[in-house]
Amino acid sequence: MNILVTGAAGFIGFHTAKRLLLDNNRVIGLDNVNNYYDTRLKYSRIKILKKNNNFKFYKIDLKEKTKVLSLFKKEKFDYVIHLAAQAGVRYSIINPYVYVDSNLVGFINILEGCRNNKVKHLVYASSSSVYGANTKMPFSVHHNVDHPVSLYAATKKANELMAHTYSTLYKLPTTGLRFFTVYGPWGRPDMALFKFTESILKGKTIEVYNYGNMERDFTYIDDIVEGIVRVMNKVPKPNKRWRGDKPDCSTSFAPYKIYNIGNNNPVKLTKFIEVIEKCLGVKANKKFLPIQPGDVPKTFADVDDLIKDVGFKPATSIEVGIKNFVDWYKKYYKV
Repeated sequence: MNILVTGAAGFIGFHTAKRLLLDNNRVIGLDNVNNYYDTRLKYSRIKILKKNNNFKFYKIDLKEKTKVLSLFKKEKFDYVIHLAAQAGVRYSIINPYVYVDSNLVGFINILEGCRNNKVKHLVYASSSSVYGANTKMPFSVHHNVDHPVSLYAATKKANELMAHTYSTLYKLPTTGLRFFTVYGPWGRPDMALFKFTESILKGKTIEVYNYGNMERDFTYIDDIVEGIVRVMNKVPKPNKRWRGDKPDCSTSFAPYKIYNIGNNNPVKLTKFIEVIEKCLGVKANKKFLPIQPGDVPKTFADVDDLIKDVGFKPATSIEVGIKNFVDWYKKYYKV
């Protein structure tokens, strides 16, 4: 198959492209390789992917409409896995316009490319952040998600709405995946595991928000990728039982679906740090701070739909996942 993976230089995009190549697909990678974090890490990922002759890379910014639409016309994709986005809840508070360009303008260009070039299925990254102020646990794709607490979350909710519109108007099959706190080797330097590992090894103090009472449904990267690949092959069909007077948020009368991909097992931040300390053999110096604007105190994924539809449930423990990250970190940075 001929598959476009946007955000191929990013954490999840890199691992997804790598897996698709192992499955003998032809993969086109797209990324703008911006400087949100160290671009050397991004280019290292691309270098690995380029070792496979079935991989081709384009450095394009998603907001560049003409370039994006020309790429679709040229390459004739069977499937599109859209993982490129401006990430980060806290960064969206200080730099909102970047999120509009990447997550909204960029997404409409992807939708237009798909609908004008007969793409069989668009799978795109949403986020657990869309649950916002919701407190009913676990978070279910059947729950209403109309109270985001960050602009990042609002753009991801907007993506789901935009995708539904294109599924309705143009019968474009779309599936949104709400990822829950992804971690693992080659992870992002702005995320907790990377920052904590780096700081602990350098003897620096780590900042622990919400006084350590934060809980996250940490999900290992290999589980995320397995979910993506299985969902890609499960093209959504219209739900004939969908009712407008009792609307189900996760399906539609159109070929549209939403899934959570999470570990279904929230872990307290203090426990997460303990496992990092154990893997490093070093105790952390901690500075406890209040919860930050835009953060939610707890995430917990209901993955029943994922199990039912594609027969998969993420299950990698943090003990295994963190050890794999620490081993990679030490090797990559020659610690």
